[in-house]
Amino acid sequence: MSDRAQAEGFLFLICFGLCIPVANWLIGNVGTVCVAQGPCLIPVAPGVMAPSGVLMIGLALVLRDLVQRRLGLGWAAAAIVAGTALSALLAPPALVLASAAAFFLSELADLAVYTPLQRRGLVRAVFFSSVVGLTLDSLVFLWLAFGSLEFLPGQVIGKAWMVLLAIPAVALLRRRDAQLGLC
Repeated sequence: MSDRAQAEGFLFLICFGLCIPVANWLIGNVGTVCVAQGPCLIPVAPGVMAPSGVLMIGLALVLRDLVQRRLGLGWAAAAIVAGTALSALLAPPALVLASAAAFFLSELADLAVYTPLQRRGLVRAVFFSSVVGLTLDSLVFLWLAFGSLEFLPGQVIGKAWMVLLAIPAVALLRRRDAQLGLC
């Protein structure tokens, strides 16, 4: 692996780790509506609101894939474990289990889908693994935290927006990798 690729991998790793505290900060500080003693919400589709932190969770799924592409499976697995601990540490006490379980299971599912698909193309692997991860994250978190899937559409749509916004950058990275012989 080139020094450049390794440096990019560590940058992706740092950004992945930062998604967790940024998501927690967004939930309490950024939104078009902030619920008293609750999350700040943003519109993610017409008539659909979601906690603002969901944006960072969608991005974290993409970044985990890029960590694995640059640094390997071991680093990606370690990032999931560290991210789970950070998620539990930063979550409000009532949401520690839901937050940590959702993070761990969704990132593990992302890894399980990305790993075999990466041979068929980076963009395809990132897209499909992220869709699986963001759906599982939403299902697990909402069920454990609230015993309800009432807010599932907003959670899924909000995370999907960040994945979709990241895909062009992933495609550019793949093209550059091919030009530099890093594929």
